Amino acid sequence: MAIEVGSTDDAGLEAVLRAVWDAAGVQGCYGHGDREPEEQEAVPCTVASLEEFGHLRGRVRLPSGDLVVCGVMAVRGGDEISDDSDDDSSGDSGDWLDFYVPHGALDAVGAATSDGRPFYRSARIDDWLAGIGIEAFRKAPFGCAAVGWEVSGCIDAATPAGELPEKRGVGHLVPRDGVLHYGAAND
Repeated sequence: MAIEVGSTDDAGLEAVLRAVWDAAGVQGCYGHGDREPEEQEAVPCTVASLEEFGHLRGRVRLPSGDLVVCGVMAVRGGDEISDDSDDDSSGDSGDWLDFYVPHGALDAVGAATSDGRPFYRSARIDDWLAGIGIEAFRKAPFGCAAVGWEVSGCIDAATPAGELPEKRGVGHLVPRDGVLHYGAAND
């Protein structure tokens, strides 16, 4: 899930980061992806930690009950904090926060099924991610969000103008009248 934070200030990004972490019920917060959580010290769930490590990781319980690794990364005003990606699709609409469960982690617990949808799509996982977004929005409102595979920057708050597009290749989370509305991918 990619969230358009709607600003480029650290306080806004950190508020959304903490709201997502809480809404997902993430266990722990770690900076190193090459070590198990038990092999490293926990780090604060902050923008400063994101800047230091590029990604923050923890463990989250899927709707199936399986405990898997998850993570977040930020794309700041079009520039990813992490330097390990060539993706420049974020445009210049402000900061984005991407919350993810790696495909390998989903596959390891049998949750990476496509259930008839293209390219690593699962309605159950999409709906779960949307629920996290809706809960996080209650604590830290944001511009909009997209749910799907590598969706950072594929929509922006100005485009939907509070309305869900009729055809959606990715899930959309769009605020209208202070409430975040979800439209699942349908195309």
